[in-house]
Amino acid sequence: MERGTIVRFDDVRGYGFIAPVRGGDDVFVHANDFGDQRHSVAVGMKVSYEVVHSDRGLKVASVQLDPPSVPPVAAHAGPVRGESSEDDDEFDVLTVGQFEASVTELLLANVSSMTGAQIVSARRALVAMALQYGWVED
Repeated sequence: MERGTIVRFDDVRGYGFIAPVRGGDDVFVHANDFGDQRHSVAVGMKVSYEVVHSDRGLKVASVQLDPPSVPPVAAHAGPVRGESSEDDDEFDVLTVGQFEASVTELLLANVSSMTGAQIVSARRALVAMALQYGWVED
């Protein structure tokens, strides 16, 4: 499988182009190639795909959206609850409700195959972690 980034995508016309990570010519991709995820496609998304040569150039044979990349928690983690930091007042702390709403919207927009129960479970775990690191407040 090749890897690339969606660099152009016209949802109205139903097609776009992928720039291969390895470089080279952009690869044509049709909205239908994404199946059920076609409404989630946006410029900047990372994809894995197989390419074929057609009479018009390179085109996708199969494609799937890569999961959004998330930086490691340690890179952004604040102090664990009970610890102090000199930078405590340099960031906004969300309420649990604000955080839950943001997480829910993120999951719905990027992982459309998740069930409601899976979203609730993932959200619960993320809220627990956010509370531990002081990212949210009760």
